[in-house]
Amino acid sequence: MSEDLRPFGDPGSDDFRVDAYPFYLLNRASSRYNIVIEGLLRPIGIDIPAWRVLMILGEEEPLPIGQVAKSAVINLSTMMRIVERMQKAGLVETRVSAADRRVTELLLTDLGREKLSEARKATAPIYRKLIRGISAADFRKMLKLLDKLHENLE
Repeated sequence: MSEDLRPFGDPGSDDFRVDAYPFYLLNRASSRYNIVIEGLLRPIGIDIPAWRVLMILGEEEPLPIGQVAKSAVINLSTMMRIVERMQKAGLVETRVSAADRRVTELLLTDLGREKLSEARKATAPIYRKLIRGISAADFRKMLKLLDKLHENLE
């Protein structure tokens, strides 16, 4: 039976070890990923926040700006600035929701769809490299565990 590392990940413990702290490891992986992805997105003319918005809208649109902000884990005021930049770049457009006139929805433009397609092609090799050596079962378990961490933070 393997050792229970959870106590070592507790920052309040005298036995704390950074290598057992899941949020350090998640942040380390995420930061490294962002550095790599940023270098691939720059030539396409988009940044990481725009990439996140494009990916979300690429699955479903139109979506309320607030829902996109929540999905992208970006606060609403920051999301409004991102949307402004993306509108100026011709990537997205906004419209008032037909169901609720108080809600502003976000949609991809044709250029936004093009940039999304380019970004997906550019980043796909990185994704394939990231999952190399991870079995389908481990990948499914990893997604489930990440969802559980997120759920526990809600």
